[in-house]
Amino acid sequence: MRVLILGGTGDAAELAARVATIQGVEAITSLAGRTSEPSLPLGDLRIGSFGGVAGLANYLHQMKIDLLIDATHPFASQISFNAAAAATKAGVSRLMLIRPTWEKSSDDRWIEVDSVAAAAAVLQKESQRVFLTIGRQELAAFAHLKEIWFLMRMIEPPDHDALVPPGIILCDRGPFSLNNEREILIHHKIDTIVSKNSGGDATYAKILAARELGMQVVMVSRPATPEGEQVTDINAALAWLVKKLHT
Repeated sequence: MRVLILGGTGDAAELAARVATIQGVEAITSLAGRTSEPSLPLGDLRIGSFGGVAGLANYLHQMKIDLLIDATHPFASQISFNAAAAATKAGVSRLMLIRPTWEKSSDDRWIEVDSVAAAAAVLQKESQRVFLTIGRQELAAFAHLKEIWFLMRMIEPPDHDALVPPGIILCDRGPFSLNNEREILIHHKIDTIVSKNSGGDATYAKILAARELGMQVVMVSRPATPEGEQVTDINAALAWLVKKLHT
C-alpha cells in the first residue's frame, strides 16, 4: 500500500517515521518547500507545489497512491481544500491529522480574532512592543504600524524586498522552552504576543510565559477546514492506516 503524507509539521515527520516501521506500507512525504532547510522526515520525500487540484489528482493517479493523509499546518488551508478535491477526483481515501487547538484558561488574557489583518487592527489600539510569532508570510499586514516596535520570530528571514514592520527579526526553530520564552518577553519588554492558534507543544511555551506574566495575547483563530474524516493525534492516524491496510 502506498501512502502520501502532506507534511510540513512535526506531527507529519513523526507520522512518517512510524509509518516506515509498518510492513507492507510505503510512505511518501510531500513538503511545500517554503523553507530552504526543512526538517526532513524518514522515507521517500517530495518537495514543491503540485500545481493545484488537477496537479495533485494527477500525482495521486500516476504514483498509484492508495491513501492520503493531510498532516499540514492548521493554517495551510488552501492545500487542505486542494487535497480534499484531488482525493475525491482520484478516488483516494483521505484523512486529516489536525492537532487540537489551544484552549484559553481563566488566567489567560487573550483577544481572539479571525485573521492576521484583524490582529493588526487590535495592536493599533492596544500595544507598543509586540512579539510577532506568525512566520514570515504575512508580515506585510503589520508594516503600516510605524509606532509599534516588533520582535518578529520565524524560521527563515523574509525576502529582501518584503514589507516588514519596524523592529528586529529573530530566526529560530522550535520547540521552545518556557525559560527561553519568559526571558525573551522580559528582555525585550514585550507587552503583547501575536500568535496563530496552531496547537501542539512546540510553541506553546510562549502562551504559558504570557500567562505567568499576565501578558496580552492576540490569538488568530484557525481557518475553516474541508469536510472529511479527522483525527487529532498520530496514534489515531496510524490506527486508521492499519485498518485500511487490512480491508
